[in-house]
Order: sequence, then C-alpha cells, then structure tokens
Amino acid sequence: MSFAPGPIPATEPPRDCPRCPRLVALREALRVEHPGWWNAPVPAFGDPESWLGIIGLAPGKHGANRTGRPFTGDYAGELLFGTLAKFGLAAGRYEGRPDDGLRLTGAVILNSVKCLPPENKPTPEETRTCRTFLDGQVAALPRLRVFVALGQIAHQSAVKVLGGKLPKARFAHLAEHRMPDGRILIDSYHCSRYNQNTGRLTAEMFEAVFARAVELGG
Repeated sequence: MSFAPGPIPATEPPRDCPRCPRLVALREALRVEHPGWWNAPVPAFGDPESWLGIIGLAPGKHGANRTGRPFTGDYAGELLFGTLAKFGLAAGRYEGRPDDGLRLTGAVILNSVKCLPPENKPTPEETRTCRTFLDGQVAALPRLRVFVALGQIAHQSAVKVLGGKLPKARFAHLAEHRMPDGRILIDSYHCSRYNQNTGRLTAEMFEAVFARAVELGG
C-alpha cells in the first residue's frame, strides 16, 4: 500500500474478505496455484490528498491480483501510468512492480471491485456488494472533485457512489456528468489490452480524458 496510516487503509476489506463466494473460491484456488501472488483484495493506490479519483473495474489476474497494486504488472498499466506521468499525476518510473517507487501525485486509483473476478467480469451482485468499500474510500478523501471512470461498470458504481442517477448519466467515452454536489465524472473506455488492440481506445483518446480532467480540477 502506498498510503500512510489514515482513513483510506481503514476502509479496505480484510485480506480474507468473505462477502462474495465466487470471488473467494477463485482467490483460494489461486493461493494454491500461485502461493507467491498477492491473491487478496487489492487496496487503493495514490495520494491521500488527491483531487482526482480514478475508478477502475477490478484487479487483473496477472496484474493487480498478482502484484497487489492496481494496474501494476499488466498491459493496461503501461498506458494508464504513462498517461498519468504525462500530465504530472505520477512521479518516478513505472516498472510493473509494486516496489518500483512509482508515486501518484494528486490522483488515486479506487477499484469498483476489490477482488479478481472470473474472466474479469464481476456479477452485478458482486459489484453492489463491494460498493460499500468504494463509497467509504470516496468519503475518506474529501478533496476529490473530479473522477474518471474506466469502463461502464466503473461508471455505474461511480454514479451511484456520487449520488447521481444512471438514466441521466449515460456512459460514453469523454462524456462528462456533473453530480448533485458539483463533483464531475468523466467517462473513458477501459485501458484494457483488448480495447487498445482493437483500436476502440487509442493513446490519444485516453490522453484527452485526462487533459480534460486536469482542465477541470488540476
């Protein structure tokens, strides 16, 4: 974890969180198969004084579920952390390891689902069950005023946590949604390998999201 003791660690689920049976079963199987991996709920990562909250989907099997740090060790992290560095939101060098010394400045990554779901697809019930942790972490970071949702599931969780209404806040890349308390949510396609390889998301499209976020809140 990158946070000093304080409000964010207090909002994390326990290492053996029992809430979602399907995710628990996968976690236990991977602890046997890969005992050196993290294989537990992945904590938030970033600056406790953040103004920008990045809402991801869930840990990737060979990324955060292996390393214990969001978007670390898989393809998606290369684009995400490279983009954050370009906009002054990350310091140090991303090397795909939780001990590489990378720091986020002004930004924090808060996943919608803390544990690895099978095939990277949490069920609606699992997303709802884990939303209490996202809600608690957003509440513990009162300086957050701009959010970026990576993908539709993250968008839905973010809207609900921020008090918005989904029928009025439809997901679309680069869409902006002003929440009832004035905070702003910007949508992005997820920076997954699939979206990048198919051209659904380009580096330029992704950078446009963070350029707008910086314009609004940086």
